Amino acid sequence: MQSVTLIIDKRQELSTKYKKLLTSETNTVTVVKDFLAAMKFIQDKEPDLVIISDSVEGDLSDYCKKLRALTYNMRPVIVATSKSAELQDRLCVLADGADDFISEPVNTEEFVMRIKAHLRREIETNFDSKLFLPCKNYSMRALKRIVNENKFWAVLLVSIENFDNYKENYTELASDKLLQTYCAIIKSSLSENDYLGSISENEFLIITDGVKAEKLANFLTFAFDSVAEKFYSPQDKKRGFMLMRGDEFAGRRSNFVHTTIGVITNEFTKYKDSAHLLNSLIQIHRMANLPSKSNFLIERPQISAENAVNNEINNRIFIIEEDEAMTLLLKTIFDLQGYEVKTLTKLEDLDNIVPAIIILDAGSAETLKGLELCKEIRSNKLFDRTKLVVTSVLHDKELILNAGADLYIPKPYEISSLIRWVETLADKY
Repeated sequence: MQSVTLIIDKRQELSTKYKKLLTSETNTVTVVKDFLAAMKFIQDKEPDLVIISDSVEGDLSDYCKKLRALTYNMRPVIVATSKSAELQDRLCVLADGADDFISEPVNTEEFVMRIKAHLRREIETNFDSKLFLPCKNYSMRALKRIVNENKFWAVLLVSIENFDNYKENYTELASDKLLQTYCAIIKSSLSENDYLGSISENEFLIITDGVKAEKLANFLTFAFDSVAEKFYSPQDKKRGFMLMRGDEFAGRRSNFVHTTIGVITNEFTKYKDSAHLLNSLIQIHRMANLPSKSNFLIERPQISAENAVNNEINNRIFIIEEDEAMTLLLKTIFDLQGYEVKTLTKLEDLDNIVPAIIILDAGSAETLKGLELCKEIRSNKLFDRTKLVVTSVLHDKELILNAGADLYIPKPYEISSLIRWVETLADKY
């Protein structure tokens, strides 16, 4: 993405000269003649660097102070230019918020190199040191700049799902390798004019030409799935899921990592501002997310991202437990925690009501008949997102996780531990 430089200068000849000197493939320059127009531009585009001349009517130091106060959240570089070479004038301007002071007439070569140095430092300070990508603040700035552009653009929100579980299981070193590999794949598929930045540790923002957005999303889902399997242990690949580390006996399963991509363009919707754009992008990304499969979704005329996702919180817990005393205890405890609790004896009692969590007893060590019910629930697509917590007197976590449990807790267990797990799984629903 190009850097954006704003020049506040009422002189026609010199401002045109400065603009010509600084405009390049990596820097776009805009000239305004008064402070009011400058404020409008700063709000709309959040420039990386502002050059303000003492040709603007008023006190230069005062303008620098106002600029710094009005841009505290974006922190652009402020360079003041003045016909004065007095030390006191320089000190006042620098003390009031300017990052640099250049006396006129300027040396052309020095002027250009100073500005380039400031822009380079501004970009470097906004880079993520791990992936060498622009950080979230710069990505939000990039969104703000394209909202009102007339060209056909597309924005992609790309994420690696189940990343935290992968990082917990395979260590930070392995997760960094996964991130770096995916970033390399994304970079290889972009052109010089495209933008790639980070939103969070496992989320990326791409701004590209609207024409190629769908092909790009299709390629990235295919490429990610092609390389992801190389990042698992042979044991996990054989199981078909990640066996999470936990207590000595407890165990938790997690789906493998996959990528989800939400895509919006300005073809069908005129976005009011960057907040409107970002909210729409998050909604379409949520719609694209599948439990265990890479997927992308691009905005279509018949799909409006607004209000498309049901944000209703599912706080239902179903308990299938043979021990009546334990059933009563669990129901009472989770009722007090604010959950909507129902106790069942067989799968048919679910009656197509989808809970966030099912707590299921595996049965006696001899029969383990609850595991058949576990497999039946897991094979039912209606309960794809429901988390299955299986408790058992048989301490064989691989057997129980292979049956489809998301979490295995051996009996006897601490009720406080179960409550913590339920809170964690409910938050991930």
